[in-house]
Amino acid sequence: MGAPMSSFTVPKPEDAFLTQDDGVAVSFWIISIAMIAATVFFFAEASTVTAHWRTSLHVGGLVTLVAAVHYMYMREYWVAVKASPIVYRYIDWTITVPLQMIEFNLILKAAKAPISAMGFWKLLVGTVAMLAFGYAGESGAINAWIGFILGMCGWAFILFEIFAGESATASGDCSEAVKASFNNMRIIVSLGWAIYPAGYFLGQINSSAEAAKFLNVTYNIADFVNKIAFVLACWSAAKTDSEAKDSLLA
Repeated sequence: MGAPMSSFTVPKPEDAFLTQDDGVAVSFWIISIAMIAATVFFFAEASTVTAHWRTSLHVGGLVTLVAAVHYMYMREYWVAVKASPIVYRYIDWTITVPLQMIEFNLILKAAKAPISAMGFWKLLVGTVAMLAFGYAGESGAINAWIGFILGMCGWAFILFEIFAGESATASGDCSEAVKASFNNMRIIVSLGWAIYPAGYFLGQINSSAEAAKFLNVTYNIADFVNKIAFVLACWSAAKTDSEAKDSLLA
């Protein structure tokens, strides 16, 4: 008797590659390329600003670099499986969101905000709680709605800190560019980050096969706004502040 025939089947091209009718996959592709482009831009621009701002732009470049790498994997996961890449998504956020809090802390220092050493750790604790409960809810480790509510509590704590807590005010001694960046970042953390719970909510109330599509498109839009725009706010302040200082020295 001959050897048994292999059960392997060659996948169809439409099952292995990006197709024009898969809007979710297209959104993954757009975000991954945008993150790469943003990374190159931020690292290149770091050499054009004063030394005080270079660390902020380097941290911002790391945010978009880490996101770009994870988006490549998430893109391929979606194309192959047509399911939410939850693990990749939260690994990305576990690295990039604390980096964003570091960048926000750098802006707070530039803005001469009256913040103690504990101020940063409070923001970090809020981000960890938000991500940990969000992941537990989406992965099924706990009830999805409990995870949603507890994750929202972490975000609410961050909002309290940046609007009413230690991180709420910028000193009048800082430049207008720093004040503008400080206010823009607060807007992004409040309004921009609101897109994430909206995506979570849409994914939970819709139990059909469309739920994953709503969830991932919303998350992709949120990452585009909150990662790239977040660092752009810092870059804008860095350029304006650096040019003002150069003009004084000229």
